[in-house]
Amino acid sequence: MKKTSTTVAQSDQVVKDPVQLVFTYPKVPLTVDCVIFGFEENKLKVLLIKSDLEIFKGQYSLLGDIVQDNEDLNEAAYRVLKQRTGMSDVFLEQVKVFGTPGRHPGGRVVTIAYCSLLNINHHELKIHDNDLDWYSVNAIKEMAFDHKQIVDECHAWLQKRIQEHPLGFNLLPEKFSLRELQNLYEAISGVSLDRRNFRKKFASMDLLIDINEMEQDVPHRPGKLYKFNFEKYAKSKRKWVGIDF
Repeated sequence: MKKTSTTVAQSDQVVKDPVQLVFTYPKVPLTVDCVIFGFEENKLKVLLIKSDLEIFKGQYSLLGDIVQDNEDLNEAAYRVLKQRTGMSDVFLEQVKVFGTPGRHPGGRVVTIAYCSLLNINHHELKIHDNDLDWYSVNAIKEMAFDHKQIVDECHAWLQKRIQEHPLGFNLLPEKFSLRELQNLYEAISGVSLDRRNFRKKFASMDLLIDINEMEQDVPHRPGKLYKFNFEKYAKSKRKWVGIDF
């Protein structure tokens, strides 16, 4: 019996015009949103602006804008921060993409969240349009769009980050007390920490320098002042296992 075989010829389709290819893609706007956390008066705050959309009248939102066709994502985030606040000396880190279809009332919009943590007293807001100001994270109950979710997820990212890296020390004075240090970690973590365990943990890391000075003009019993040993940390950061309270 003679066997027959059917050969299906397949031709590879080569795309010659990438511009035309992209033209066929769905048009989904891409934006960036800046979540700028600040530490002041033992409180964790976030920089917010009043929404200019009527549907969100009276609600606050993050600082954001469309990514221009000729912009890198990072460039767009720094542009937004500069245009809205006047600040240009802030380091931003990309955290997460948010793209739930219904997150914007006008249609499908994908946004990329950038985050930063700074000392409010060291960074002056040069623009205050639309009630731009610092607001306590704990006091935020509702926001425009899905920005409350973005703030919450960036806050969770920050809580993890500050345990993995000693970036919180940049928010403190050059000379600080253990009370100030604990207040900082409690403000960011959102939980009360046992005083004895907290001090024992930092003592075991051996990264604090006792400068043999005491606090002055404080309404409580003066405590010792310390400096963070950034040089020692830089040499040992590969062995850094984080801060687990």
